[in-house]
Amino acid sequence: MPPPMQEQLSRTIETLYRSESGRVLATLVRLLGDLDLAEEAMHKAFAAALESWAQAGIPDKPRPWLISTARFKAIDGMRRRAHSAGQRRDFALYTEAHVNEPPLGEDEDDEEIEDDRLRLIFTCCHPALPPEGQVALTLREICGLTTEEIARAFLVAPATLAQRIVRAKTKIREKPIPYEVPTPQELPQRLDAALQVIYLVFNEGYSAAAGAEVTRAELTGEAIRLGRLLAKLQPEPEVIGLLSLMLLQESRRAARTSPTGELIWLEDQDRSLWNRRQIAEGVALLEKALQSRRFRAYTLQAGIAAVHAEAKSAAATDWPQIVALYNQLLRIQPSPVVHLNRAVAIAERDGPAAGLTHIEALLKLGELANYYLAHSARAELYRRLGRTARGSGFL
Repeated sequence: MPPPMQEQLSRTIETLYRSESGRVLATLVRLLGDLDLAEEAMHKAFAAALESWAQAGIPDKPRPWLISTARFKAIDGMRRRAHSAGQRRDFALYTEAHVNEPPLGEDEDDEEIEDDRLRLIFTCCHPALPPEGQVALTLREICGLTTEEIARAFLVAPATLAQRIVRAKTKIREKPIPYEVPTPQELPQRLDAALQVIYLVFNEGYSAAAGAEVTRAELTGEAIRLGRLLAKLQPEPEVIGLLSLMLLQESRRAARTSPTGELIWLEDQDRSLWNRRQIAEGVALLEKALQSRRFRAYTLQAGIAAVHAEAKSAAATDWPQIVALYNQLLRIQPSPVVHLNRAVAIAERDGPAAGLTHIEALLKLGELANYYLAHSARAELYRRLGRTARGSGFL
């Protein structure tokens, strides 16, 4: 194959890896019963595709080709490593238990593959894994990001990130953590863990908007993609609420930074730059989640974001509605930051003096002593009142 065609094939396979590796890996984990073995086999299959497809052309349905090739490479590798009689017996039992199924054909069951992805999501986001391991494993195994990309996004060394992945995989193997969808009794806790991981990924990209690298912006896209996948596979109200929240927040990305990379606060943003398509989708999802009457914190946060998104200007924002939503959120998810956000909303509704009273009370409790946004909000309210905030470190 001439070099230009080889380069084109390489780009095609790279694009395919981005879009299909999560599905391929999820099915291989089911077939092989081991995450490390499945990942190794998948990478070998993609490498084989580069050589085979250069001669035979790209198959009409690449995914079953990749799954079958990976499975046979895994079997071949285990067979070659089985030296002793005992190992060969173990290998025979293993293949009978995990890989003794007919090869996938062109009519592969897409529904079964989507079920595989759901099982893999709940495995990567299992509460027994440390949070940093859940995030790293999810981005690596479900989103298909490389270790280097994830490390760069989270500003850690690749070796550190790789160790998080290794420790998470070891925990899955040794505990062992089952590769399965939780029972209805287990679902709330397990679903909450998955949603927390997805939102943590989103926030890592979103909060880094000022001077962020491209990979950090990619994280919000990956989180939204995960949210869409989970909403399709497990359409619970709070999953839909989280997807709504992420879309509504992401809709402001183009207006959140100046040309020099400085952060622009919400009230100063050029609202003509907001993504109206994402706002419309986010609001529609929010309405769907609210209709269920079974919504929780993510849906309420989406409701607050929707009020901002639908306001034509900062002055036209419905602050009484935002305060009411924060009141509900505090009942469900009380936290100092939610109290702070409510205090800021009260300042907009009732005036800076009213909001300042709440912020001063919060700061006296000490939980927000090192939270710069609390001091910044306090200083801004003092400024509006024509006074100087003493002892806050901000003027």
